[in-house]
Amino acid sequence: MSDKITKTDEEWRSQLSREEYVVCREQGTERAFTGRYWDEKKSGTYHCNGCGEALFASDTKYDSGSGWPSFYQPINEASVEENRDTSHAMVRVEVHCAKCDTHLGHVFEDGPEPTGLRYCINSLSLKLEED
Repeated sequence: MSDKITKTDEEWRSQLSREEYVVCREQGTERAFTGRYWDEKKSGTYHCNGCGEALFASDTKYDSGSGWPSFYQPINEASVEENRDTSHAMVRVEVHCAKCDTHLGHVFEDGPEPTGLRYCINSLSLKLEED
């Protein structure tokens, strides 16, 4: 992805709330069933809270029962990047925004067709732009 965004820690802290900063910049997570989008049904596009990059379309969102917004694919494969995450005594695949490195959540291989993937994303990492 071109036009990579880099900001100082101070710039991120001034842009994000304390809770957003913990999730987006420190790879935190919100508690299940507490985020503003876990049960959202409105049509639109979910953008990165850090840089505004379009990440997920509402028509790929589904109820995974996990308590976090879940999508079966990003709008563009190049808009998210993956890293191996071995925190919390688990091996998972972390996903972050390719443009600004905002931590989004994790991707699992237990999602619905057509991809079989579940992008389990923190609401604090997203902003919904309604259609």
